[in-house]
Amino acid sequence: MNHEALALKLSRAIQQQQFDQSVSEVLHLRPIDIADILAFIEPKFAWQLLERLPNRSTVFSYLEPDIQVAMAHEFPRDSMAILVGEMPADERTDLYKHLNQKQRDALLPALAQAEREDIRRLSAYEERTAGALMTSDYATLTAQMTVNQALEALRLEAPDAETIYHAYVIDNERKLLGVVSLRVLILASPQQIISDIMVSSVVTCNVNDDQEDVAKVVARYDLIALPIVDDRGALVGIVTHDDAMDVASDEATDDFHKSGGVTTMVGRLKDVSIRVLYRKRVFWLVLLVFGNLLSGISIANFEDVIAANLVLVFFLPLLVDSGGNAGSQSATLMVRALATGDVVMRDWFSLLGREALVALMLGSTMAVAVALIGYIRGDAMVSLVLALSMVCVVMIGSVIGMSLPFVLNKLGFDPATASAPLITSISDASGVLIYLFIASQFLPL
Repeated sequence: MNHEALALKLSRAIQQQQFDQSVSEVLHLRPIDIADILAFIEPKFAWQLLERLPNRSTVFSYLEPDIQVAMAHEFPRDSMAILVGEMPADERTDLYKHLNQKQRDALLPALAQAEREDIRRLSAYEERTAGALMTSDYATLTAQMTVNQALEALRLEAPDAETIYHAYVIDNERKLLGVVSLRVLILASPQQIISDIMVSSVVTCNVNDDQEDVAKVVARYDLIALPIVDDRGALVGIVTHDDAMDVASDEATDDFHKSGGVTTMVGRLKDVSIRVLYRKRVFWLVLLVFGNLLSGISIANFEDVIAANLVLVFFLPLLVDSGGNAGSQSATLMVRALATGDVVMRDWFSLLGREALVALMLGSTMAVAVALIGYIRGDAMVSLVLALSMVCVVMIGSVIGMSLPFVLNKLGFDPATASAPLITSISDASGVLIYLFIASQFLPL
């Protein structure tokens, strides 16, 4: 039975208050699959099933934020407080940020004081920073502990910690001294001191670092968790591998949207309203309309050339699109290289020479093909114009496509914005101008 059909069956059972049967239907499923099923059930019924599940906080964490908020509105305050208390610190903070002020005011008094303070502290960090991404549920040890004492401490901390595979060694001021893995603890002699077996050179990020940079550090060093410190070097949280990968996925999605001329979108596409879709897409489309007027102006300035050589019109889309396609390829390569750190600003000049050479080879290859067609449709002079134009258009498009991400990055804009629509429009306008200018020099009026 698929999720939607099972959701319908469960919804009917819940309305008939057959709760035990409903729970037994989903107990064998994984939490993420249960969350997918709950997404098809009305929140006023879904919460009645959710609160009876033994792994309810895990299931709840897999729900989309808008569904969580809708379900939170249906939960009795005490039940919601219990659920939030069972959630990891970073996830309950994310939920808190999505609630309206009325829901926040109702929830906070029902939570334990430690949980309230934790939510207030984590929610105070600026969005898209390490502080907003991290969790405060981590295991700590002191440097003077023996291995036996450390293992006993981890047994006590394990139920509340996000991960115990790495424990962080701190001093009295919570400054990070080192890290020790559970594997090392298990293999070490029981009476060894933690300071003797810990790793002192710890990879960290600052609480104000961008979340994308945090995800890159986690991926680069293949970390299970990355400790986050404040300006004093004190440990304030950790970012786990799964959260970092979520950020990487979100950033990649964001770049894909921008490369298509769509501003950042939140939520699933099928749930986004028509008004939001319109607002996210209209800006670049309207802006590029005016950009494409440059192509029209170029054509208007060479009306006499076109009138005397109508065969030029046949090849205009071919040449213009070739420049745009070459530019989009170059831009895509550069945007990704900048995003991953493979290239930096100082590499622009050396890359420019390489890109020009590659574009010359590509343009020459494409010129041979288009020259043959031009000779068949027109004559030798038309063939020459097409060949020269193809080489120039591809080279200009490639250089623009490679350079624009660097320029935007230097100006502080997201290089992903330089991709398909913007590059295509610029390449189109320059391609029309180049093509008709070369034609005016070689063909009779």
